[in-house]
Amino acid sequence: MQFGRYYEEFEVGATYRHWPGKTITEADDHLFCLITMNHHPLHLDANYAATKTHFKRNVVVGNLVYSLALGMSVPDISGKAIANLEVEQLKHENPTFHGDTIYAETTVVAMRESQSRSDRGVVTVETRAYNQRNELVCFFRRRVMVPKRSAGEVQPPDEPLVPLGAHPDTER
Repeated sequence: MQFGRYYEEFEVGATYRHWPGKTITEADDHLFCLITMNHHPLHLDANYAATKTHFKRNVVVGNLVYSLALGMSVPDISGKAIANLEVEQLKHENPTFHGDTIYAETTVVAMRESQSRSDRGVVTVETRAYNQRNELVCFFRRRVMVPKRSAGEVQPPDEPLVPLGAHPDTER
């Protein structure tokens, strides 16, 4: 199974639809807020959200939506990355609420070979996250440094799944 791409496997204009999507629960949102120290009541306090905000309900913290879309893109975009160089732009277009499902897709917008190392290149991509109503909720552009195929790691062949304790190298 392929995880990530070498520089030569990217093509400007190619779009990768990431799967599966993720339904964001209240627990997901609260945990993310708490571990990142974002205690804004818009995200954590249902009464505050219902009585003091335009949306009348909790809004999922934007960095969770961004993080999910970024994570969804890893198998297709940055699974072989040497480095994530830059997030050039990040926009939250519409709110995300508890119970919304996020889907994402990424388009390659530019490519260039590294100026300092011949074994790698830089790929610029734009990722868009949508909710289940196909409303754009998040957009970001980033640059990723990836190896060229000639410099890639030798990948081990797929091995059959062996039940735990049944491996020939395991003592019984």
